[in-house]
Amino acid sequence: MAERKPDVSWKEKLYIIIYEADTPAGKLFDLILLVTILASIILVMLESVKSIDTRFHTFLDISEWIITILFTIEYIARIITVKRPLKYITSFYGVIDLLSTIPKYVSLIFAGTHALVALRALRLLRIFRILKLARFLGASNTLLSALKASRVKISVFLYAIIIISIILGTIMYLVEGEENGFTNIPKSVYWCIVTLTTVGFGDITPQTPVGQFIASLIMILGYGIIAVPTGIVTAEFTSQSKESLPKKKDKPIQLNTKCCENCLSSNHQDNAEYCDKCGYKL
Repeated sequence: MAERKPDVSWKEKLYIIIYEADTPAGKLFDLILLVTILASIILVMLESVKSIDTRFHTFLDISEWIITILFTIEYIARIITVKRPLKYITSFYGVIDLLSTIPKYVSLIFAGTHALVALRALRLLRIFRILKLARFLGASNTLLSALKASRVKISVFLYAIIIISIILGTIMYLVEGEENGFTNIPKSVYWCIVTLTTVGFGDITPQTPVGQFIASLIMILGYGIIAVPTGIVTAEFTSQSKESLPKKKDKPIQLNTKCCENCLSSNHQDNAEYCDKCGYKL
């Protein structure tokens, strides 16, 4: 007689549906979750339009409460189905899930805070796991490494920009004066920063020939300055990319979306029996 397989508990079934996107039920759950997240964001946007909110306020409010309750149930289900609930609660996705759930409840105490449900947009990051885009996360990690490696050079660059803005702003204050809108040095420094970054709001403009000449030099200097941090980060990114290249041409590793019940890490190799992070049996 064939050996009878042990019955799977309801927690294990629910865990597979919620945390694994390779199963039909898991894919359907994630698809419904993404659609619900998008719907909740659209509802918040529509509510911010006064003409729409006036006509459909009750419908929008009830819809948001329904979605909030669904997210609350999902959040509780995620907690009770994992081996280590505190691990999930303090994880990146756990914090995001909590922040996307509580704003509507907080709005009962503090009016207007319900608009923070737009934080649910962060939950769309789960699409990387659902669509198996984890391999692209390597490129984002390389970019983060490049930014970290560039932080000293960029800090020195920003420090130099601040000094230049203070000096040129003070000069413009002396040249233009209060009658032309440069009423004080801080406001003149503000104008210099706006001009140097090529934003140019136009709320303050130099009127004297000398001031306009200095402003022209600042605008030209701004175009050159923009290229500096870009070049720094690009150079570091190229360096990081070369270091991350494999020395040998190995076959690409196939990953799945199976999630470890113990440490909640995902993207394990196909046919892996144990988690490569904590060693827990998958």
